Amino acid sequence: MTIRVERRGDVTIVTIDRPEARNAVDPAMADALFRAFVAFDRDESAKVAILTGVPGAFCAGFDLKAASGGLDETWYAEHHLDASFDGVDDQPRKGPMGPTRLTLSKPVIAAISGPAVAGGMELALWCDLRVMERTAYMGVYCRRWGVPLIDGGTVRLPRIVGHGRAMDLILTGRKVDAEECLAIGLANRLCEDGSALDAALDLAGQLARFPQACMRADRLSAITQWSLDVPRALGSEWASAETFRSEGGAGAARFASGKGRSGDFSEI
Repeated sequence: MTIRVERRGDVTIVTIDRPEARNAVDPAMADALFRAFVAFDRDESAKVAILTGVPGAFCAGFDLKAASGGLDETWYAEHHLDASFDGVDDQPRKGPMGPTRLTLSKPVIAAISGPAVAGGMELALWCDLRVMERTAYMGVYCRRWGVPLIDGGTVRLPRIVGHGRAMDLILTGRKVDAEECLAIGLANRLCEDGSALDAALDLAGQLARFPQACMRADRLSAITQWSLDVPRALGSEWASAETFRSEGGAGAARFASGKGRSGDFSEI
């Protein structure tokens, strides 16, 4: 099996398990990744997901050996998008790497060891947060093979690191080590080698403890505001106030009773 899914409490772990190809993703694996994350998003008992690879590699991108003979017209038709695509998840659309066109309602954390390059980097960019081991690295390595970024890389990378830095990485295809990734905002956390999954699980546990409706509403507002002007974005954000009815009142009462003072989240 090349894609494994397991549960640890509130957290779903999706693992790419193809070490002989540095976790490169072929079309069947992309389909399995897509289905795994659609299932995660629709599972009301799951709160946070982690995407990782077997130790030593996150993902080396799309399997170029599978693509070397050419991809047939069925593959192109299956992945075709036009300007009418709105990202709505009632009819989820699969990207070449799998889940990269999904807008989920819940957060996903990338736990990265070794290479997260080419399409693997695009998978990492699709995630909400990225935890990298100190010897891990990213890079648009597909630049040297004439393979374009078609899993959101040209869209998400500039939004994460800014246009100038994104153009540097996109045009040069150079290696970006973990320290630089942290410095420019590509990585959210660094950890010691061999501990990416544990660090991601710790972070996922923190997210899973919070009131979920409010956190998901804030997350979605931050994602959707990119396509809106400021007045419309503020109006969209105000819709999150509805979660105060379900969660905020009870949370305010807990604070009033003495919980969570001085930044202490141990009893929330």
